[in-house]
Amino acid sequence: MLRLYGFIGMKLDVVDLGLIEYETAWRLQDEYAAEIAKGIRPPTLLLLEHPHVYTFGRKGHAENLLWGEEQLKQKGISIHWVDRGGDVTYHGPGQLVGYPLLPLGKLDTENKLPEADYVGYVRKLEKTLITALSRLGVESGQRSGLTGVWIQKKKPAKIAAIGVKVDVRGVSRHGFALNVNPDMEYWDGIIACGLSEPVVSLAKLIDPTPSMAKVKEEVIAAFCEVFEKNN
Repeated sequence: MLRLYGFIGMKLDVVDLGLIEYETAWRLQDEYAAEIAKGIRPPTLLLLEHPHVYTFGRKGHAENLLWGEEQLKQKGISIHWVDRGGDVTYHGPGQLVGYPLLPLGKLDTENKLPEADYVGYVRKLEKTLITALSRLGVESGQRSGLTGVWIQKKKPAKIAAIGVKVDVRGVSRHGFALNVNPDMEYWDGIIACGLSEPVVSLAKLIDPTPSMAKVKEEVIAAFCEVFEKNN
């Protein structure tokens, strides 16, 4: 499903891919990002869910995978080493994954964005999710020195993970994963993001749990608002 939104003086394509294999979505990111770099596709936000998968980023450590080959097979989990930032995370049904493919600007002579631009982009993704969660009735926030979104209780619990990449043409890849109503048992198989801390979902916080369609609606609205306001 494709929807168009006003976005930074141009249109934003929001593509709802439903449940899609990780590798298929990864290839689609490559295809769309190349079109965005050429100016033949507008900024695009992919929204989707993945079958059970553990992905390791550029700072991934194999020892943060706790389950052995037999358990992985029984649980139907695939594993991918990918080019985003961060360590290991889980994706699965009931988790809203968003891949914003945005032209963030020209790269310098070393094919790198200025550090402030990269960090600022990640902070906007966090703010997007914090805004959407607030409208769903859940207060959340950031943590100094860490990337993601947490429920701010006596012991913070992570509700959304973020891991991104900016390619050599300045187009963003990968993105965020918001826990709506996934099977939380799958986090037992990893040390998520290399941090031993609680992980939580919307389903554990509010009753009734908002539908995935409602969560998508709020995330899209917050995304457009945050990125429009800060440009």
